[in-house]
Amino acid sequence: MSDDWKARFRELYDSAQERYRDGRTTTLTIFEADEVYFLATIGCSSRELFDFVEDSIKWDDVEYDQVEGVTALRRDHFVNTLGSESATTQLNPDTIPAKSDEVDGIAWLPRLIVKARAKLAGQLPTDLMYGCGGDRPFLREHNSSLVDFLRATLEAGDDERAIINYLKGCSAKG
Repeated sequence: MSDDWKARFRELYDSAQERYRDGRTTTLTIFEADEVYFLATIGCSSRELFDFVEDSIKWDDVEYDQVEGVTALRRDHFVNTLGSESATTQLNPDTIPAKSDEVDGIAWLPRLIVKARAKLAGQLPTDLMYGCGGDRPFLREHNSSLVDFLRATLEAGDDERAIINYLKGCSAKG
């Protein structure tokens, strides 16, 4: 599989940061039509990239390698498993666990599992982000990363216990 998309993605990420700083601060103004199309071909919505760009500027804790890594996992799943077919439905926001919901005494984890699965399936609602300002510190606190957690979620498939055990294993290493 070719990684040619990565150079264009990096260039777009960098350009979007410049545009955001120049006042193009909405998903409708920050990207050109051909850029939105490119993102769609790799299974990334303009909103997803916009959210990472915006957070990188506002919070300064977004690492580009994590953005690219998350996009690479989603792209691979989108192309090789989903046949480059976009999702026809979105996750119902009312079904997403609350931030305070817990599993095995770990708050936020049920929510993150649902978001990671929806990210992989391309079913995240536009107002929900995998890798948001809550996810990043949560994963750092548990000695994981956006990429590693998404990979563990992908590998676990429907086995939620495997994801929980993955995170607990990461936490124990700290």
